[in-house]
Amino acid sequence: MQRQVLSLVDGRSKRVIKKTNRLIEECDIVHYAFSCAEQVENIHEPSTYTEAVVSGDREKWIAAMQEEMRSLDKNGTWDVVSLPKHKKTVRCKWIFKRKEGLDPSEPARFKARLVAKGFSQIPGIDYNDVFSPVVKHSSIRAFFGIVAMHDLELEQLDVKTAFLHGELDKEIYMDQPEGFIVPGKEKFVCKLKRSLYGLKQSPRQWYKRFDSFMIAHGFKRSAYDSCVYIKFVDGSPIYLLF
Repeated sequence: MQRQVLSLVDGRSKRVIKKTNRLIEECDIVHYAFSCAEQVENIHEPSTYTEAVVSGDREKWIAAMQEEMRSLDKNGTWDVVSLPKHKKTVRCKWIFKRKEGLDPSEPARFKARLVAKGFSQIPGIDYNDVFSPVVKHSSIRAFFGIVAMHDLELEQLDVKTAFLHGELDKEIYMDQPEGFIVPGKEKFVCKLKRSLYGLKQSPRQWYKRFDSFMIAHGFKRSAYDSCVYIKFVDGSPIYLLF
């Protein structure tokens, strides 16, 4: 009986294993990911102002900081004043980012942003509410469906330094940014008039400013999503997702 079973097993045709490219594709993906990570590691981005001004790309980093300061000045972000008694300042920091071009021949862009160290803010004194709504994924999917169904025009907009448009409702003082201290006013501080990146309430203040602007220009906020606005012009709808 045992010999009969063995003979049946031995006579059975072997299963043919088909080769698949899935493993090869996964290996290629992993290799690509590691190569990208290696490239990112080789790109040095300074973590402090001191590192930026002594690096090999110091001129580009300084130019990036000057551009950021011009933007802050243009928006009237703060006034340089003496610090009132019993008031504390919020510290600030420079954040540096090198953005590679999509094409290898495209030169890299050097970006610098001044951010406030919001973790030093005191609840109830420096800020109250911090919640800011964002558009729902379901609203985005429904919106794309409407665009495809009615053959509508779709545009994407980007607001540069968006948070700077938010107006503060609290009295906040910040140290002068490193490298840009006003001569003769070394002991003075910045009294913030606009929301600055890093502040706890910046997202909420920006949303409130944007919301009031859209309502004032005839848009109606959706009852189902606080970040969807609708307006009819000559019978044609304009949808705006924020």
